Amino acid sequence: MKTMEILFSGKVQKVGFRACVKNVGQNLGLVGEVENLPDGRVRALVTGEEVIIEKFLAMVYSCPRAIIREISATEYVFTEFSDFSVRRE
Repeated sequence: MKTMEILFSGKVQKVGFRACVKNVGQNLGLVGEVENLPDGRVRALVTGEEVIIEKFLAMVYSCPRAIIREISATEYVFTEFSDFSVRRE
């Protein structure tokens, strides 16, 4: 199990992308959180098995209306989450 910080850039805000990320993660059995950043990107912290996180990264491209230009994924301090949530600031 590991936690990854994933940054999505492109047209990823105001298109339902966070909800889609949450649904994809939950369907794969991942836990974490997803939030909008002030610079227009979306940040997700995702905890699960590495192979499942890789599948998650491939599946988020199918989110409708979002146009993902770049994904940056880096290992993060292992974090336990109880579920997958959307953070709203």
